[in-house]
Amino acid sequence: MIQIDRTLFPFRSRWFAAPEGRIHYIDEGSGPALLFCHGSPTWSFLFRKVVASLRDDYRCIAVDHLGFGLSERPDDFGYTVREHIAVLGEVIDHLDLDDYVIVGHDWGGPIGLGASTGRGDRLRGAVLTNTAFWPITALPNRLFSAAMGTTTMQRRIVEHNFLVEKILLGRFGPPLSDVEADHYRRVQPTPDDRRGLAVIPTEITAATPLLTTLEHDVATLIRDVPALAVWGMRDKVFPAKSCLPRVAAAFDDLSVVELPDVGHFTAEEAPDVLAESIAARFPVRAA
Repeated sequence: MIQIDRTLFPFRSRWFAAPEGRIHYIDEGSGPALLFCHGSPTWSFLFRKVVASLRDDYRCIAVDHLGFGLSERPDDFGYTVREHIAVLGEVIDHLDLDDYVIVGHDWGGPIGLGASTGRGDRLRGAVLTNTAFWPITALPNRLFSAAMGTTTMQRRIVEHNFLVEKILLGRFGPPLSDVEADHYRRVQPTPDDRRGLAVIPTEITAATPLLTTLEHDVATLIRDVPALAVWGMRDKVFPAKSCLPRVAAAFDDLSVVELPDVGHFTAEEAPDVLAESIAARFPVRAA
């Protein structure tokens, strides 16, 4: 496991012993609560610059899902989206979060929303950035899911860290220093550490029933909460043309911030704009 560079990630590590496994998270600052949910193949490190910008005025919580980041890799956990949703709900209840804003990127969108639809009375709002919480039917995504589920690609993911090396750190990934790249690369240094990464791409197709239900639940149970979409317009995974209308259809009160020169990893590519957009949409209320 990597030795964390606290100049890059200057936050105290905290832990929650969920029944399924030991969860790592950070909990910085005080004020209105923001709950940051990462996707794949990232971890709470993704939000480090956004948290650093907001923690003077907000309580910023960023969780590592089981199998990611510094959280445990339990042998008896399936690492499906459904299971991640259940564990995040346990974290929300453990921290007794109320009037919180969920911030979800990539798979962190459906995981965060999935844990929040049943807690709508405690949800202040939702921030979605390059994600989807509906069935993913685009042919390139489904072909990618099928390919990642083959024996060959599963082996490349667990043995060669394919999703980190070729997707996150590849030609379409965000610009990162060598030290930053190592914090993604070396946080899961062994094949056994990468089991959770191997499951997630297969969920693009396998989680279709769950995502069908989630889209309905978001549009019925929490459609009246204020929402913000901050979108990297160069993203090929979740293209704005097809995704933003789906987000708009689910929320009655949606603000959109388009980032024309940004790709998929908005918190790495435009952390200041993301932080500023969150603060503008969900300002600190006067005492």
